[in-house]
Amino acid sequence: MLRPPVAEAPIAATDWRTVAPENLLVIDTTKGRVLVELEPRAAPNHVARIIALTERGFYDGHKFHRVIPGFMAQTGDPTGTGEGGSDLPDLAGEFNFRRGRDSNFVAVPNAGGTAVRGWVDALPIETQPDAQMFVTADMKVPASGLFCPGVLGMARSQSPDSANSQFFLMTGANPSLNGTYTAFGRVVGGLDVVKALNAGSNANNGAVENPDVMTRVRMASSIPAAERPSVKVIDAHSPSFTTRVDRLRETRGLNFSICDIDVPSEVTGG
Repeated sequence: MLRPPVAEAPIAATDWRTVAPENLLVIDTTKGRVLVELEPRAAPNHVARIIALTERGFYDGHKFHRVIPGFMAQTGDPTGTGEGGSDLPDLAGEFNFRRGRDSNFVAVPNAGGTAVRGWVDALPIETQPDAQMFVTADMKVPASGLFCPGVLGMARSQSPDSANSQFFLMTGANPSLNGTYTAFGRVVGGLDVVKALNAGSNANNGAVENPDVMTRVRMASSIPAAERPSVKVIDAHSPSFTTRVDRLRETRGLNFSICDIDVPSEVTGG
C-alpha cells in the first residue's frame, strides 16, 4: 500500500554539485528553456556528436516533430519528418559502457531489476557490482543507462548503428529502450517545458501537426559568463540524496523503482 508523501527537508548547501558548463546543453524552445547535462562517460561518441552539431548551429530552428505524451519528445531532424540527419556519418550504438571506480557511481539498493542500479551524477544506470571489477582485465564492469523521465536518448532506425543527429527527451519511463538505445544525459532543468510541447497521437506515432521548435541550441561553455545559466544538482553522494531516496522507498513500498527518483536542481543566471 502506498503511503502519503512526506515533506522533504531542505537540501544543505554542501549537498549540491554544479554542472560543468562544457557538459550543459542549453535548448531554447518556443515553450521555454530546457537544460540537459550530458554524460560523456556513458557515451563519449554521442556526446561529442551533439556538441559538434550544436557548435555549428545545426539544431537551431529544428522541430519537435514526434512527441508522445508520457513517453518522449523527439527532435534534431532538419527535414522535420523523422527521416533526416546531418552530413556526418552515422554513429555506432553505445548502449553499454565500461564503469570503473572513477565513475562517481552511487548505488541505490532495492531499486528494481536484478542487477545493481544507481546513479552516475544525474544519469540512472544499471550495472554489475564493484566486486566484479577484480575479475576483469580492465578493472571495470558493464553498465547501461536507464530510460527514466528526463533521460536524453539518441534516436535511430532499425539498425543499431544508425544514430546521426536526432535525439529524444524522455517524459516517462520506458524500460523497453534499456540496452537497445543510447542514453547519454538527463534534463536538469525544464522538464516541465518538455512535457508542455505540442504533442501528436499514439495512432499517428506521435507526429505533430503544429510542432514546437528549438529556437536556439548552445553549449553553456560557449555563452558569455555573464549570460550563462548555472545549474546546481543534488549530489547523489550526499546525505540529502540518501534521505530523499529512503523516504521515497518507504512511501512507494514494493512499487519503488529507480525511475521514481527525482534529482532536484536549481538554475541561476542566464
